[in-house]
Amino acid sequence: MSNTGTRSDGRSLAGSHWPRTVLRVGFGVVWLVDAVMKWLPGFRAAYMDAVMGEGDGQPGWLEPWFRFWSAVQHPRVTAFEYLVAVVETLIALAVILGFARKLTYSAAIIFSLLIWGVAEGFGGPYTAGAADVGTALIYAIVFAALLLFSYYDGPAPWSVDRLLERKISWWHRIAEVGRRASTRDSSPTDPVNTSQAHQTIAA
Repeated sequence: MSNTGTRSDGRSLAGSHWPRTVLRVGFGVVWLVDAVMKWLPGFRAAYMDAVMGEGDGQPGWLEPWFRFWSAVQHPRVTAFEYLVAVVETLIALAVILGFARKLTYSAAIIFSLLIWGVAEGFGGPYTAGAADVGTALIYAIVFAALLLFSYYDGPAPWSVDRLLERKISWWHRIAEVGRRASTRDSSPTDPVNTSQAHQTIAA
């Protein structure tokens, strides 16, 4: 009987992957809820006021940064409102499905830091009464952790990337971090190979 279903430490491959899959999908659902809110009229009504208001009370050396973003977005505020909603929706769906993970996580880190630095004013100003450093910074850290997990864990069995890597030879370049999935992998946690693994064990 083959023992390909266990790791060197005795744990099953299914047991080693499902917590990270749950984390990825759960975080993607959180982003999807946030994205849905961005499509509501209330977000668009308050968007520009929030961007312009974040510069209040900030240190003088940050004033050019906030003035720049206000000047860029104010003439085309509707386009930026919908752009934020579209980007958040695409990130949420890609995270949930496990699509283009390396590209998605990297882009989401940059996007989260932009939100933190513009719409959240770097979590500041840090004066008396300041309560936190900004939610978007935490999001960026979580995406960085998912990127790190991808590097150490390799291909994610339960993801769209896993299926696409079997069909498209170059897909690993935008899906995997430093590793390439083998088209001959027979991990029993891979939904494509589950039936084949059962047949091998039975034989």
